Amino acid sequence: MELFPIAHIHTPFPEKFGVPRQSGIAPALRAKIVFLPPYGEAQAFRGIEGFSHLWLIWGFSKIPQGKWSPTVRPPRLGGNQRVGVFASRSPFRPNPLGLSSVTLEGLEETSQGTVLVVGGADLVDGTPIYDIKPYLPQADSHPQAAAGFAGQVPWQELEVDFPAPLLAKVPEAAREALLAVLAADPRPPYHKDSRRVYGMGFQGMEIKFCVTAGVLQVRAVEGQEE
Repeated sequence: MELFPIAHIHTPFPEKFGVPRQSGIAPALRAKIVFLPPYGEAQAFRGIEGFSHLWLIWGFSKIPQGKWSPTVRPPRLGGNQRVGVFASRSPFRPNPLGLSSVTLEGLEETSQGTVLVVGGADLVDGTPIYDIKPYLPQADSHPQAAAGFAGQVPWQELEVDFPAPLLAKVPEAAREALLAVLAADPRPPYHKDSRRVYGMGFQGMEIKFCVTAGVLQVRAVEGQEE
């Protein structure tokens, strides 16, 4: 079977650091899926507006091809316990494919074809999309499902201290999404050094922050014209 991209997604994240650990954590995030010819033809999307959510099947494009491991160290377990690759969502898989559910926010008709606007995506900018399928709540939602080790170590939302003069450097339309991303704690779960200053790329900006006692403090916003 030959697998090939049908589109690429454009998100605020130039690199993996800062990308939400799961889709839907930051619902205000907006991304655009731009299709390669001939997949952007309007007729290929007939009826899609009737669905509120979509599944994206995509590729871990930042992982070296052919690099996989039968066991991995999930960050959720502190990076020092191993589980089987098929019991994880690690990118180091035999076939480096990812699966994300997103909200369908709209369709845009452009000279290059139909573009999908989606919400809550957990992908790096430029990630290849291999397929899109409608999300069916009757079939795809299982409220009583067990979460394995991920349910045993839940993540906790951080309080975000974002000084007003720094927040003013962020375009107003992007502020809600950025605050949600920061509250979800972009750091690897095993990072606990309160003195460390992190830098996260977001929509052409570099957000500098540190975390102390459950409070994420933004130190600087660089790369955005005042």
